[in-house]
Amino acid sequence: MSVTPTNILLIRLRLIGDVVFTTPLIGALKRTFPEAHLAYLVEREAAPIVAHNPHIDELIVVEKSRGWRRIREDTRLAMRLRRARFDLVMDLHGGPRSAWLTLATGSPCRIGYDIQGRRGFYTTMVHRPRGLHPRHSVQNQWDLLTAIPGWPDTTPDRARDAVFMAADADADARVARRLADAGVRNGDTLIVVHVSAGNPFRRWPEPAFVRLVASLAAQSEDRRLVLSSGPSDRAASARISAAARQELGTAASRVVECGELDLAELRAVLERSRLFVGGDTGPLHVAATTSTPVVGIYGPTLAERSAPWRDPRIPTASVHVEGLPCRPCDQRVCAPGDFRCLTILLPETVIEAAERLLARTAR
Repeated sequence: MSVTPTNILLIRLRLIGDVVFTTPLIGALKRTFPEAHLAYLVEREAAPIVAHNPHIDELIVVEKSRGWRRIREDTRLAMRLRRARFDLVMDLHGGPRSAWLTLATGSPCRIGYDIQGRRGFYTTMVHRPRGLHPRHSVQNQWDLLTAIPGWPDTTPDRARDAVFMAADADADARVARRLADAGVRNGDTLIVVHVSAGNPFRRWPEPAFVRLVASLAAQSEDRRLVLSSGPSDRAASARISAAARQELGTAASRVVECGELDLAELRAVLERSRLFVGGDTGPLHVAATTSTPVVGIYGPTLAERSAPWRDPRIPTASVHVEGLPCRPCDQRVCAPGDFRCLTILLPETVIEAAERLLARTAR
């Protein structure tokens, strides 16, 4: 590509946190090529992250299908993408499906990572170091921008190029009603604790969450704790909530039920909150798109790779167990067998970090 691109496609199919990490690139591309048409291809589950992004001109949402259904749907999608005549396509995902769709566009400039088995799909490849290096995922994504011919020699700035998810006024109105119905008053200190994770390698034990929730709620009568979880962990969330309330006794009402939240509603709750506490999962990265202080609990992963990428003036704390030779890991097999990077992380350590951030932002 020797001319300024006018029709750009970004592909990042999933996951929630990984889609969040691509949002600094969206802003940078639109800032550099303001007249270009910018399209974004994503699977439905993560689409709310970019659904109302003001820099995206076209959102292409696909289903996460399998087997013959995927072959049929992707063939139709490939024909649609080829007809669009994109002059620049960036595969921010690097998986087999995204690589094939990148190739299928027929774009003269197709940029992706130098991954074995994918090299024939791109016209330009960017090296991605193997292993779990302490380098942020946003920086790894930014490397793809530098492969665009004529791209200015820039590095991502946490304040200017912060992760982004647009606020949704309708979701905020729904959340306001639900919080009021749950007894949350204007002026209450709202704290969100996310108690689940997509795999066992990132799950802090339930008793630790009970201790955390009960301790935070007990410190002030104006605090209200909202517990969030993924669909597969609703039962765990209910157990943690019930146990924390039992420990709180007469102050049990400080742990409130807000019901199941979609991503837009979760962001709306977080925007209204004074603190988020949770593991290295999608909700933490949604929280990073707000100005809410975050306490991140890191087990097998590194905060250097996935801590909130935003203005460093916003209070953030990353908590992990020091000195473990098995950390970080690829989250396929726990070498010691006891998930010690999380099971030996004391609730008191997380509580101290949470109280410290709450004190820094006290009104």
